[in-house]
This record gives sequence, structure tokens and C-alpha cells, in this order.
Amino acid sequence: MKQRIITALILAPLVILGIFELPLYLFILTIAAVTGIGFWEWTQFVEHKSRQRALIPSVIVTLISFVLIASDATSLNTIQPIHYFILGIGGAWWLYSSALAITYPRSSKTWEHSNILRHAFGVLTLLPFLWSAILLRAQGIEADAHYGAKLVLFVCLIVWAADSGAYFAGRAFGKRKMAPSVSPNKTVEGLIGGIITALVVAWFTAKWFGLEFSSPAVMIIITLVTVIISVLGDLVESMFKRVSGIKDSSNIIPGHGGVLDRIDSLTAAFPVFALLYFIF
Repeated sequence: MKQRIITALILAPLVILGIFELPLYLFILTIAAVTGIGFWEWTQFVEHKSRQRALIPSVIVTLISFVLIASDATSLNTIQPIHYFILGIGGAWWLYSSALAITYPRSSKTWEHSNILRHAFGVLTLLPFLWSAILLRAQGIEADAHYGAKLVLFVCLIVWAADSGAYFAGRAFGKRKMAPSVSPNKTVEGLIGGIITALVVAWFTAKWFGLEFSSPAVMIIITLVTVIISVLGDLVESMFKRVSGIKDSSNIIPGHGGVLDRIDSLTAAFPVFALLYFIF
């Protein structure tokens, strides 16, 4: 626990600094690098003799996405059909994968022996996360260089608040297990505590940052859906690790495991939040 706290105290300011101070092209390179590490860690979930070769399909799909989707500030500020497409695919994936996690282990019979599906699941997990973070960061950048950064940090804050609230509420009141076959420590009471904490943080942060939602009710609904999906996203990665017999995706972050272990909730939260934000 001590190591986790020390690492978090170092990483959190660096993440916030990067979100706000990196120019857009460096932010894109950074989030692409994080995604690339995530893809590398995902190769453990794919049954292949060579992790390097297992990485190739994800790299190819990612490169193709950068060919098809313009990454300049002007293009990213105009939400186009291809943006909605990739965000919609991400949203649909998280609904489907959440159902897989909740019904595990029965659901694993449909995919655990298919390498093609395991590859596809990695792309569906990380590619929409990559582009949703980029799209949010670019919003309003020509008028306000930090507006998009506030959106990105807003998503991070509500997810972190939900994680913390769920942890303490679960320890204090947790009785009913959400998905005992996947993560025995996650409870319904913890989920409720996480949601309440996230809504409080969202309310004050949205006002402080001056974020534009069509109404307070819409902000609450978007936050609620995003937080629930983020919690389920954590369960999804736990499911893949359990099937693969892996405890942590790697040991790259002291006390926290791998990149996937730290961004599992965010990979679910970003595309869902971005889709709902742009629609409403």
C-alpha cells in the first residue's frame, strides 16, 4: 500500500501536467505511446509463441486509424461521422464486454479459445480509448487552449473518485458481490459509494472548470453512465487476466502493476463519456 501511495503521488501531478501543458501533437504522441504499451501488455492475453508477432495486428489497425482520421486541431474540433463511428464501436464494445464479465465464467466459452477474438478485444478496448482522449483534448483548443484538457481531467477525476469511493464504501459496507467469479472484492455497496463520490466530484469540478453541458441533468446522467461503465471496465480486464492466469498486466509501475492495470477503468470511461458528450 505504501508503494502504491508513493507512486500515485508522483504520477498524478505528472499526468495532470501532461494533460494541460503538452501541445496537442505531443499529447497525441504520449497517449499513443501509452496505448502502445497497453497493446504490448495485451499480447499476454493472446495465445501466441511470439509476443512481438502478436503485437503486429494491433499496430497495423492503429496506424490505419491515423491514416483514416485526421489528427490536426481543426479536423478534430469538427466531430465527423468517422469520429462517431469509432466512439460508437467503443460504447457498444463496453456494453457487450460488461455483459461478458457479469456472466463469467459461462460467457468465456464463446471466446477464450479464439485468438482472433482476443486480438479484436484488445483493439476494441484500446483504440476507442486512444481516439476519445484525443478528441476530448482537442475540443475548443483554438479558442481556449485548456478547455479540452479540462474535459480530459474531468473524466480522470470522476473515475478516480469512483475508484476511491468504491474502495472505502466496499470496505465499510460491502456485502453483495457484483461478479464474484471475476473480482470477489467488488460489491454493489462499493459501486453505490463510488457513484455518489463521483457525482459529487463531477458537480463541483464541472462548475470550477466551466464545462459546457446542455443542462445539469445531462451532466449527471453522463457522469452516472460513465462511472458505471468504468467500474465494469475494471471487471473486464480482471476477467481477461483470470482466463490467462495473470495477476498483473506487467510490473512497469511500482506498486500498481502495468499500464492496463492503471487505465482499465479509463479505457471504458473515455469513449463512453466522449460519445455521450458529443451527442448531448
